Amino acid sequence: MNRHNKSIRSTVSLLAVASTFIATVSRAQETPLAPSKDANSAPASKVTFEKSGEIQSVVVTAQKRKEDASKVPISISVIGGEELAAQHIGDYADITRAIPNVSFSGGGGGGDAGDGPGLSNIEIRGISSSAGSATVGIYQDDISMTVSNQYSMGSAEPKFFDLDRVEVLRGPQGTLYGASSMGGTIKFITNQPDLKERETTIYTEASSIKGGGVGYNANAVFNQPLIPGELALRFGVSGEHQGGFINLVNGTGAVTESGINWQDAGVVRFAMKWAPSKELTLTPSVFYQKVKTGDTDVSYSQLITNNQPTGIALPNYQISKMVREPGMDELLVPSLTVNYEMGFGDLTSVSSFFKRNFQRHQDGSFTNSNVLGNNYIIGNPALASAIAVLPSVVKLENQIQQYSQEVRIASKPYQAGGSPVTWLVGGYVSSEHTNIFENDPILGINSTFAQYGASPTDPNVLVSALPVGFPGDNTFHGEYKVLDTQQSLFGEMNYYFEPTLHATAGLRYLHAAQTYDTSQSLYFSGSYPPSEVKSSGTKATPKVSLTWEVSPTDSLFASAAEGFRVGGANPPIPVSVCKLTQPSPISYKSDSLWSYEVGDKSRFLNNTVALNASAFYVKWKSMQQNITLACNFNYDINVGDATSYGGEIELKVKPVKSILLGLSGGVTHAVLDNSNAANAGLYGAVKGESIPGVPKFNAVLTAQYDFNLGEDAYGFVRGAARWVGSSHGGFALLPNGGVDPDYIRPAYNTFDASTGISWNNWDATLFVKNLLNNDKVIQRPIVQSTLGEVYRIEPRIIGVSLSTKF
Repeated sequence: MNRHNKSIRSTVSLLAVASTFIATVSRAQETPLAPSKDANSAPASKVTFEKSGEIQSVVVTAQKRKEDASKVPISISVIGGEELAAQHIGDYADITRAIPNVSFSGGGGGGDAGDGPGLSNIEIRGISSSAGSATVGIYQDDISMTVSNQYSMGSAEPKFFDLDRVEVLRGPQGTLYGASSMGGTIKFITNQPDLKERETTIYTEASSIKGGGVGYNANAVFNQPLIPGELALRFGVSGEHQGGFINLVNGTGAVTESGINWQDAGVVRFAMKWAPSKELTLTPSVFYQKVKTGDTDVSYSQLITNNQPTGIALPNYQISKMVREPGMDELLVPSLTVNYEMGFGDLTSVSSFFKRNFQRHQDGSFTNSNVLGNNYIIGNPALASAIAVLPSVVKLENQIQQYSQEVRIASKPYQAGGSPVTWLVGGYVSSEHTNIFENDPILGINSTFAQYGASPTDPNVLVSALPVGFPGDNTFHGEYKVLDTQQSLFGEMNYYFEPTLHATAGLRYLHAAQTYDTSQSLYFSGSYPPSEVKSSGTKATPKVSLTWEVSPTDSLFASAAEGFRVGGANPPIPVSVCKLTQPSPISYKSDSLWSYEVGDKSRFLNNTVALNASAFYVKWKSMQQNITLACNFNYDINVGDATSYGGEIELKVKPVKSILLGLSGGVTHAVLDNSNAANAGLYGAVKGESIPGVPKFNAVLTAQYDFNLGEDAYGFVRGAARWVGSSHGGFALLPNGGVDPDYIRPAYNTFDASTGISWNNWDATLFVKNLLNNDKVIQRPIVQSTLGEVYRIEPRIIGVSLSTKF
């Protein structure tokens, strides 16, 4: 027997035994679930203390209808808005450390640098890829914010502002969420306008990061019924500054600028709800966010002088680059949601527009100036040496605009004694325009040629010199314009054999098309002519599941689902510059996987213990992978298969009313099934090699203690310990045959703590993140060179917050 299958079968058996035991205990108690509370009904600590001794249930919209999370046959992790604030979870890195089997790697440059906002790629259950389309869907409510894995940007990152909760859906979600949800889906669920209650929430925070600057965050949210029960608006605004902790040094190692990786963010959110009748509700909303960064979070391990490593070690959190790398990420998301109760079912229409403008600079001094000076200048050593040490900047501008429309109808929920069938059907169309512009000037290159009495148009001085030379010092100009369109029909049906046993079958049929227009010019383009590549395809993604409610507080489920990503086109690679024997592939196809999962969701001991457990097995075929050439150009290709298997567990225990303990963790084993990718040019991608970016495990232990300080005052103490296992940042070898410095990513841990008081409608908190100031190097990204870039855990942050609600 295959040992992988044996492992899965063993896990299934353990789940079945656990389910039987839990069911016995649950039947003996027959205690209904405690209802959940509104995440914004009162300050966090007061709500926590006033809860009963039971663990609260959670309502989610994972299957595009409101359901108790414990009844949904999907492995789901939910973090409420209060919990996000209580644990000071503020970005994707925090999310991946708080939720089982979710990880991140950055998209900055080489696709493997966890180096700042807007540059990270998210992975779930080992389905990790920096090539082609995204593997995890990103949604704000019902609006897709998913973008492709472009080399110059990562996933969209909406700020955690005015959120009711974050839902993380593990496993393929293609039936309801379409392409790119093959690993899973992350949903940011915002708070909706309240038609009945007026409410104002104000939050302020100040913090200091060790060895860096100060930070602050202030936001306010107002909810106002204009016509009670019929019309209300909700408006929120947030401003945030995060202090930097990386210092820039010159060629001698002297600090020239401190805290260069600061971040400023502003968010505005407006929503209105109008219910002209009890059947009809219209909710228009607008979300706007702008994030500016002074630089990335990557530092150097050694001093760099004149674009060359010196071997002299730099202190932690220092960098010696010639060009700063600022960025700007702007999101605009207007939408209109219409809900209409039709008697036999509920109709939902979501019309949305998603716009992202992402700009950043990269230090291209090593790959542009150094390469050109040392490899392409002939007969003039002095000029070559001067060119090799000039600064160069890679200027990138990314623009995305997506229009989408979804319409769906969901039947009424199942009622015992009624119809045994419930269903959901819908349609979805989208049109996404992506424009990428790149310019790579070597600053001062023309004046340097003139200084040495040479011309950049002279082929006797410069190999493959062009008549245009370097206009405006620019060495490369690229324009990449992509049009992606999708049309799909989807549906799911549940059949209840009896009230406690039902099966689900779902299918999505999708047609996708892409047009890729490429234009490259100037020296490093090799004078490749403009090109247009078109690709299209169709895909049907099925899903089946079986759910058995063993008792009112215990559900066992099993599912099989297919996930996929759409294919696309490649920009042409300059044959002469890269010394290719034949043109590179002009397109790549979709890839797909099948995921098999079993799980159990249980509550017992009078709802004071909640346990969710799941196991999965995934077969991934024709993976979209990126082949990077020694000339630094790259293309995507379908090559290689992989297997991923593992499991998750989430446990919450409330031994007494005032204490809540949590333990969660996940393990993943994700490896290549063959060496096809290595044979195609992806060095090191041999059979049995781990998929990059996938930690072997992660685990979280949380604890909270609430205590009474008087009639209207409560105190609280919280703590969290997080562990992330070792992983591989890439395959063993680089395109040039050298060893990848990011191949081994070590295991690491962080500890957070907070304490505070709540009185009347006020909360005050003192918090510490990275309590022990762990400064371990957890990634060694290759952004534009192999000069020793390192990504460390963010230093210790100490802060205070004050909030009120009235």
